[in-house]
Amino acid sequence: MSYQLSAVVADIELLREQTADLDHAVLAALRQDFALLPVTPQLVQELTGRPPDFATDGPCAERPFELVLSPPLAELLARWSTGGPVAYLEAEFTGGLGHQSAVVWLGGDVSWGPRYDNALDRPRAEWPINTALTRLGVEPGAWIDPFAELGLHLERDTDGWLAHGRRGLSADYWDELADEWELRQSGPHQQPLGPGPVGDWGNA
Repeated sequence: MSYQLSAVVADIELLREQTADLDHAVLAALRQDFALLPVTPQLVQELTGRPPDFATDGPCAERPFELVLSPPLAELLARWSTGGPVAYLEAEFTGGLGHQSAVVWLGGDVSWGPRYDNALDRPRAEWPINTALTRLGVEPGAWIDPFAELGLHLERDTDGWLAHGRRGLSADYWDELADEWELRQSGPHQQPLGPGPVGDWGNA
């Protein structure tokens, strides 16, 4: 199974304020009052006035992102960070192999990263995306790491996150569906009928 991510993550109110007038911005709700902004070619064009560039030979430690963070795009995200920390996250995995990268801005400057990792042989807390999310202020909870705590595992690619945002789904949507299904299965109308009079069983 594959997984692909190219998104900005920040406080939901910060992103709502910065994207309110954009035609191609779709916000997907995450847990802990964060939101995810899928980065599409149309969004980059709208933000910078030019189409995006992509690394031709794939990301690496020296060039950690597939999307080239051009000066206009990086400067815009830095400006957003004057209202709170902002992270750009990338990941791509197929069959357990892949990479993840992240960078965080705060107060108008890069505050951490960029960081690239295609081995992920360090403790989970030190993986690029988890480290970036911690710097955003994600609190530990019941899930295994900040990535899962926010719900970044819920969709598998940009199209999934766009649909998630357009439908206004919460980060707990799938859990809510499962709970609803279990409730229906265990509701009174789904329970076996209790034994009636003996006559009901043909013994009267």
